[in-house]
Amino acid sequence: MRLYGTQNIVNNQLHIGGVSARELAATYGTPLYIMDEEEMRSRARLFGENFTHEKIETEVIYASKAFMTKAMAKLIGEEGLSVDVVSGGELFTALSVGFPAEKIFFHGNNKSLEELFYAVSSGVGTIILDNEDEAERLSRILKENTKHQKVMLRVNPGIEAHTHEYISTTKNDSKFGLSIFSEDTKDLISSLDRNPLLDFQGIHCHIGSQIFEEESYFKAVEEMMGYVASLKEKGIGIRALNLGGGFGVSYEEKDAPMAYRSFLKNLLEHAAGIAEQAGLLPLKLLIEPGRAIVANAGTTLYEVGGTKTTYGGKKYVFVDGSMADHIRTVLYDAAYTACLADRMEDPLEEVYTVTGKACESGDILVREAHLPVPEKGNLLAVLSTGAYHYSMASNYNRLRKPPVIFVRNGKSKVVVARETYEDLVRNDRMEEY
Repeated sequence: MRLYGTQNIVNNQLHIGGVSARELAATYGTPLYIMDEEEMRSRARLFGENFTHEKIETEVIYASKAFMTKAMAKLIGEEGLSVDVVSGGELFTALSVGFPAEKIFFHGNNKSLEELFYAVSSGVGTIILDNEDEAERLSRILKENTKHQKVMLRVNPGIEAHTHEYISTTKNDSKFGLSIFSEDTKDLISSLDRNPLLDFQGIHCHIGSQIFEEESYFKAVEEMMGYVASLKEKGIGIRALNLGGGFGVSYEEKDAPMAYRSFLKNLLEHAAGIAEQAGLLPLKLLIEPGRAIVANAGTTLYEVGGTKTTYGGKKYVFVDGSMADHIRTVLYDAAYTACLADRMEDPLEEVYTVTGKACESGDILVREAHLPVPEKGNLLAVLSTGAYHYSMASNYNRLRKPPVIFVRNGKSKVVVARETYEDLVRNDRMEEY
């Protein structure tokens, strides 16, 4: 079994950050989101230190939708990365810990007036516009408040990377961005560049998520550089090109993520060569890793409630979590690796479907888990759950969201408390008509 970050096995027990799963379960209960702080910091440094080039200015922006808490925003700030947010809530979280507003990028395809005003009044560094309507809303706010704002425009290069349909974001019919093949897009860019209220920086693209093929990014660079060159011919100088993120991570043994150190350096060298030859320098390149920083740092810990073998022969193991805290299997048919955290070296005897307590037949956490025969009270760990698990958790069936803890150097700390029943009804009202 592939282990990640500081995970290791001691006396048949899974340890993370120097703390055993059994100790964590006894201290904090289950279900439990465990985040390996050293692994997150290491991955942040990997991108920050390797996405550099002598001829091109660069910036690494953490995509906070993957995992965002106050503690995470503080960690990203300490590691020197910028951050992108996609809602007023993510923006509030970053600002609440003193994250530098000028290093925040505000994304989204339908930002509300309230969110745009919040971003402008907070001094957000860059707003990535998705369409003409957003540009008009933002201009109206800036005019009324005598403000000036850095912006970029999200465009769609039409590159179809090999990924799941629901996380492919650059098809020609995607809800995100504007096609580079439409003259209307160039017209909008021209108007943004001329708008005295806007400091137009450049363009942004994102070709999808969980991508393993390096060539998809090299092709994106070529397409986008060609587009930058065509804009230059129209008298529009592009100062920044954001290539987005989507870098794939390992969820199963068969997954083969890119070798990031060499990939990042090769990508920048390729981009610099094209930019220099086309006369596009100086040009700043930006990327937005999210999942690649936090996914493998996360482990979700559950307690086994029992097993069942159906009349048809299907074997289930029941845990005290559900699709409410692990939605990606149902949503994307995502595959995960599971293990018995307190029986790590026991022989693997059967293939089980890991299921939870939600009142849904589709409540599946792991479709095929190779395990020893589980016993009631065993601890079951699902690996690589750092991205899009806590951030996508819900209260379906009025289930309480698990807490989030950070572990590092033999210590653990709570960064998000376990919800209480009182939390579930906090916003309920019993008013009369």
